[in-house]
Amino acid sequence: MIAPRSLAVYACDPECSLGRRYAEPPAPTRNAFQRDRDRIVHSTAFRRLVYKTQVFLNHEGDLFRTRMTHSLEVAQLARSIARVLGLNEDLVEAIALAHDLGHTPFGHAGQDALNACMVEHGGFEHNFQSLRVVDTLESRYPQFEGLNLTFETREGILKHCSAKNAQYLVDTEIHAQKMMDAGLNAQADQVIEHKSGLSKTGLVSIGSRFLDHKQPSLEAQLCNLADEVAYNAHDIDDGVRSGLIDLEKLSEVPLFENFRAEVHREFPGLSSRKTAYETIRRMLSAQVYDIIDSTQKAIALNSISSLEEVRGAAPLVCFSESMRIQSTQLKRFLFQNLYRHSKVAQTTDWARNVVTDLFNAYINNPKEMPPFYQSRANLYRAVSDYIAGMTDRFAGAEHLRLCAQSSVPSEHLRAQII
Repeated sequence: MIAPRSLAVYACDPECSLGRRYAEPPAPTRNAFQRDRDRIVHSTAFRRLVYKTQVFLNHEGDLFRTRMTHSLEVAQLARSIARVLGLNEDLVEAIALAHDLGHTPFGHAGQDALNACMVEHGGFEHNFQSLRVVDTLESRYPQFEGLNLTFETREGILKHCSAKNAQYLVDTEIHAQKMMDAGLNAQADQVIEHKSGLSKTGLVSIGSRFLDHKQPSLEAQLCNLADEVAYNAHDIDDGVRSGLIDLEKLSEVPLFENFRAEVHREFPGLSSRKTAYETIRRMLSAQVYDIIDSTQKAIALNSISSLEEVRGAAPLVCFSESMRIQSTQLKRFLFQNLYRHSKVAQTTDWARNVVTDLFNAYINNPKEMPPFYQSRANLYRAVSDYIAGMTDRFAGAEHLRLCAQSSVPSEHLRAQII
């Protein structure tokens, strides 16, 4: 299968980007999406991903996935598919590398705990938090807060959003635009500096599509599905490596078992480790080819010939119906046999307590946070932002300092390298 040499007519062209929140001259050697990717890679939030939990806590083994390695795997899968479909690989990579920047320490356990702490103060959504990171919380440039990414990259980062937050994005953008139209540029800049999700382009808000039931770009849709594919594959690998899932148990999952049987026929007597690797490799390849074929068919069926037609259609990047069913079966298996495993639950219960304790400690004594967070008008959101940005090990150290507790449960999971 040969990749197209140029962008498809329905791809995002950096020359036609809807722009940045703050106007900047173009870079002499990079297009707008390459510049976004580079800013993300050099950001503090991206570096922290190496010490943020995917499923297993960071200390539990050197070979388990982290948010960093997961993001790299999503980028690899998405770029491979984008090349064949004629989509913009640079934009795909930028979205993939940034999509988890807003995740808390300790994976979904930390996210659930922080959302519970914030339930009466606006809640916590990790996708919305990723947008806050790139729009507001990264503090690197003298001209603005945030990374000042393009509309298209920000749109891809915000793959899910509640109606309330979508309306907030639209309302604040309109407010800032009205002030700029009235010549009150300084006041508009203040709004943009202290609120996330705004656009100084005067164009559509990235929150609008959630209210208008429109779709994002194909590059954004692709990253969303590549995220799911990467999750399923590496959670099998980590689950088997940890000893919580065995290969015989995985025979319940047709998507895995069909390829494992194929590997056994071709390589009888292969070690369990290599069997797992080869089975996962073939499973990944089958899903990638299925997405390419199914997406090409959906684009043709809907006669898509422009980016605007992408936004007005139903989701186009997709599995075939057969692969969708098999993928759902795999996700259900992982949920029941890995994410809900008693040993995983033991550490996640501890993680929820750490996040809750830290939240209460900072609310009661804001001076324990850095000045950047102390000075914020909304204390609850400031505490939420501070905790969300922590790595696993920093959160544990702060828990020890503030609460005199930090060690993980005595019976926590130990890595079993097989």
